[in-house]
Amino acid sequence: MPFHRTERDTMGEVRIPAEAYYGPQTQRAVENFPISGRTLPPELIHALGLVKWAASVVNRDLGRLPSIDADALVAACREVADGRFDAEFPVDVFQTGSGTSSNMNANEVIARRANEIAGGQAFSPVEDQHLFPDKQDRQACLSSWTRIHPNDHVNLGQSSNDVFPTAIHVAGAVAIHSRLIPALERCAQILSQKAAAWQDILKIGRTHLADAVPIALGQEIGGMARQMERAGGRASVALEALFELPIGGTAVGTGLNTHAEFGRRVCELLARETGIPFAEAADHFEAVAQRDALDFARKIARGVRHRLVRRGDVVGRGVSQRRCST
Repeated sequence: MPFHRTERDTMGEVRIPAEAYYGPQTQRAVENFPISGRTLPPELIHALGLVKWAASVVNRDLGRLPSIDADALVAACREVADGRFDAEFPVDVFQTGSGTSSNMNANEVIARRANEIAGGQAFSPVEDQHLFPDKQDRQACLSSWTRIHPNDHVNLGQSSNDVFPTAIHVAGAVAIHSRLIPALERCAQILSQKAAAWQDILKIGRTHLADAVPIALGQEIGGMARQMERAGGRASVALEALFELPIGGTAVGTGLNTHAEFGRRVCELLARETGIPFAEAADHFEAVAQRDALDFARKIARGVRHRLVRRGDVVGRGVSQRRCST
């Protein structure tokens, strides 16, 4: 059996893998949601780290973290955003609806790493009960949060209800902006070049999989190029739907326990970091209550995928056609 440490929270003691950066709330979620074996995709973990980074920078600049090494906290968030701690996110993707477990997973990992950067102890010494028969001695080792705390500092001015959907918006927008749209533009460009080069190649055009009338291969490929151009335009519409972020609304949209400038400043930092014009939600009650924009973007992205699959199918069938004689 691997060596474990024991930690205590408001619900009691929890045994956690000794070297894990996460803490008791993450471990409880692992035990409570053994559903699919699939964890969060790396892109979402990185986006969550980026949101925490922006939040910690804003809280530091607003003077809300005077009692801790705020720079260590900022650095730890950046490391999560950069993908250094992907293995420390074991919670199943099918979990509580608001993403509370993954938000706390991030808070615990960041807090422990921040304490380490600040020169504290990332892990308590040995914490197994049989090695500490004296309850008072064992109790002194149960908490490994030396100074920077997951809730009090990492999650300051935030709620799972605004942090997690913000991270989903950021992850989706970054993927569309940096991967999908450039790929579609490149595809349209190459297809346009091929269309121009193949205008003199004749083939049989088909309708309902039956030979119909002649068509230039360049004409057919030109239609595909135009389809990719329009797909890129639709992807841009999907991207725009994700610009408004719910961060700053906290649990139900009232902004309880956060600074009045927090949401706006976080969005400005995320916009500057990603090159995507994120903005604070116009209405936080709407923003934390539904995922309409995300669903809209998903449907558009799914439609683009279907078009790509369809084009691949057409090309695959086309290679078996006869060439039309001039």
